[in-house]
Amino acid sequence: MPIQARATDGWLGSASAPRPVCHLGSSAGTGSGCGKPRMATIGDGGTMCDTLAMMVRRRAIRRMALAAALMLGSPAIAQSSADADFAGYLRLLAARARGEGVSEATISRILPSLTPNPKVIALDRAQPETTSAVPPPFAGYRRDHVDAARISRGRIEYGNITGWASNIEQRYGVPVPVLLAIWGHETNYGRYRGDFDLARSLATLAWDGRRRELFAGEFIALLKIAESGVPREQLVGSWAGAFGNPQFLPSQYLRLAQDGDGDGRRDIWNSRADTLASIANYFRDAGWRRGEPWGVAAAIPAGLGPDDATSSLRSPGCQRVHARRSRWLTVGEWRARGVQPLAPIGNDVLAALIQPDGPGKSAWLLTGNYRVILEYNCSNYYALSVGLLADEIAR
Repeated sequence: MPIQARATDGWLGSASAPRPVCHLGSSAGTGSGCGKPRMATIGDGGTMCDTLAMMVRRRAIRRMALAAALMLGSPAIAQSSADADFAGYLRLLAARARGEGVSEATISRILPSLTPNPKVIALDRAQPETTSAVPPPFAGYRRDHVDAARISRGRIEYGNITGWASNIEQRYGVPVPVLLAIWGHETNYGRYRGDFDLARSLATLAWDGRRRELFAGEFIALLKIAESGVPREQLVGSWAGAFGNPQFLPSQYLRLAQDGDGDGRRDIWNSRADTLASIANYFRDAGWRRGEPWGVAAAIPAGLGPDDATSSLRSPGCQRVHARRSRWLTVGEWRARGVQPLAPIGNDVLAALIQPDGPGKSAWLLTGNYRVILEYNCSNYYALSVGLLADEIAR
């Protein structure tokens, strides 16, 4: 999640944080909810949204101070004030939820019991804002994430689902090993999906205000999921709101989750078919190209010019991540420069070169499908390890 609430240091991602904002595609995940065509007006001719915005601004400084007090273990009076301010913010969220069609029954079932979670605020504030110019070696990350146990479990899963999973691959165009690699990275094939109460976490993050619109939208989306019949006790996950086997954010679930087994539900908690079909739909939506690999290992000649190994293009998002790669050339053009792919790939495929540990170390030619993996988590180390795990599962 899955922009980002995740760290985007160009190399390392956070397994517990949400996905890219570029895939929070539903109306619940974008914007303030105050730009809708239908807005109630108040007596002075202003809109209800104007009033809500004013109330939010007036509370902003006070809320930040109270959040800090919560984290620092302040006296009971500070806790009482924080709870009162949080309750006031919940009323704003409730009003927005009603405006987006959430029933009073759902609002009354979930909101009254919520309290701010200081642990969530502390975890959010601990996310890195800047990173070292020198990344740690990729080998360590690869060793931890493309390990023997994860490969073995992925191969077992692959063997158990080959029959019906081929239908998902045929429908969405994404290889099953890639889907399994995402599942294995996100939750170790469902073994740990997080135990934070999602409603409490998202309400806390929205109230705290650092990324209010992101988390307020996700909170409303969560209410819509509850409204659809998903039990409250099932709505648990990471501290930042991602949940289920693929660790979707609520808005991603509403827009992209699939019923892969045809039972009428989109159960990304318990159904392997729904989990894999949902990941596949995410990838197809992000632009996965059928029949093209994510990338291949490559042998690099000693005399490769620096202009070939760098790019002057600037990505509109995740710039540090995309800056680590070379310019885009066809594989045939790379071959002409002495770069030799170590696995089959067509000469007309566009590819970029990455050497995560620098010249003279391991290198890969990356296709446009690598960029799709980055949409799931904008980290080169994450995307490389997903691709490498998929390759191992497929062997």
